[in-house]
Amino acid sequence: MHKTTKEDVFNVVWKACDTFRGVIDPSQYKDYVLTMLFIKYVGDVWLDRWQAYLERYKGDEARADWAMQKERFIVPPHARFSYLYEHRNEPNIGELINQALEALEEANPQKLSGEDGAGVFRNIDFNSSNLGDVKDKNTRLKNLLIDFSDKRLDLRPSALDGQDIIGDAYEYLIGFFASDAGKKAGEFYTPSQVSTLIAKLTKSAPGARICDPTCGSGSLLIKAGKEVGSDNFALYGQEANGSTWALAVMNMFLHGMDNATIRWGDTIRNPKLREGDALMKFDTVVANPPFSLDKWGKEVADNDTYNRFWRGAPSKSKGDWAFISHMIETAYEGRGKVGVVVPHGVLFRGSSEGVIRQKTIEENLLEAVIGLPANLFFGTGIPAAILIFNKGKGDNRDVLFIDASQRFEQGKNQNVLREKDMEHIVSLHAQFEQGQLQPGTVEDKFAYVATFEEVKENEFNLNIPRYVDTFEEEPEVDLDAVAQRIEGLERELSQVQEQMAAYLKELGLKH
Repeated sequence: MHKTTKEDVFNVVWKACDTFRGVIDPSQYKDYVLTMLFIKYVGDVWLDRWQAYLERYKGDEARADWAMQKERFIVPPHARFSYLYEHRNEPNIGELINQALEALEEANPQKLSGEDGAGVFRNIDFNSSNLGDVKDKNTRLKNLLIDFSDKRLDLRPSALDGQDIIGDAYEYLIGFFASDAGKKAGEFYTPSQVSTLIAKLTKSAPGARICDPTCGSGSLLIKAGKEVGSDNFALYGQEANGSTWALAVMNMFLHGMDNATIRWGDTIRNPKLREGDALMKFDTVVANPPFSLDKWGKEVADNDTYNRFWRGAPSKSKGDWAFISHMIETAYEGRGKVGVVVPHGVLFRGSSEGVIRQKTIEENLLEAVIGLPANLFFGTGIPAAILIFNKGKGDNRDVLFIDASQRFEQGKNQNVLREKDMEHIVSLHAQFEQGQLQPGTVEDKFAYVATFEEVKENEFNLNIPRYVDTFEEEPEVDLDAVAQRIEGLERELSQVQEQMAAYLKELGLKH
């Protein structure tokens, strides 16, 4: 029997994108296509289990139906892909798909509803006029259902070539949608290599609580969970964009991480991950927040219920340190780790940001500053950096600086961090944590350990070139050789001019 591979899933789903090309923005493909993949997945899993129970109970459908009530998902008949496919020619097919999503939410309120009880698919509308007029929309949705009925897309667990096929394919597709979506992709996707690097740098121990307060589609959070090396961890996330929140929820289920808690809302203005009246605390907090977000919620920070901004609040036009402050405050005292992607301005901008930066360094929270290559991220070509904070840093007051800006492979649209460079960065960071690196240059033009006194002398400016010397001396110029070369070129030019004059005279164009 043919086993469904990641490539099968990818090829079928990528073909389905043709349904929407030229109709909606590429950044919206994911909402429709990946939601349909989820409907297909949930329906196929239900069918696989139902058939197994039917076989166990020798064809007794009532007993099989009763047993299905205890499965991962309850899937009402009109919420199954098979039902939608059978009704693909109906004039209200968009409405039928919306009703299928609502039925799934209502049948699985604990899994597919937000904290306020509203369904996870509330922001995804298959009956939207964005898909064209009624006739065109119906044709597109019919074609979408036909694409997903492809025999290669058998998502029953018994038909899959490995348990991670669906989750891996979903991640792969999100990456491709990010590439297609271009500048808008930064809202929902952190490049895979960057997610992997942060997850390794903040590697959590078994039993850890792991959080991403700006989780996008959840890829970084999942990577951080996988780094634990066992199933003994708990994932928590929050995402402000409604349709991206839905992607994150689906992403967790497709990776088999059913117990993840993903909330919808603005982390700064309305943090949803709470225990009683206090913010929930975590062993590991990772994030790729929006770079230098304007109007991030300064008005809330000035009167914050949770006292997250006691070191100060950044200006209302750049929210980077607001997100960092939230992350630090939600990490466990004495042991919590934070890994965050930031634009380089965070390292050296002054005013209120400079005050916050100084206080975090004086508290001995900052562990490492890692400069990344330019053009890694969708939506911006600017280079970024990773900051690692550690609330259990102990007596070591030094800070590790790494300049990995030249360590990359050039890609078609984006640059890519190489595996060997990621391993090298992680290795150096591990040595630093274990106290094996002495202050000063660790590796020429790449890594440097700065003492607290040195950072203080630099007025708490963390700009990487202040610590990692990447200066390349220009080779000495041989002036005699240059003069001889110029003299030779002038002779050649004179000869060419004489030859040109002779040609022009011959043609009667110059006397």
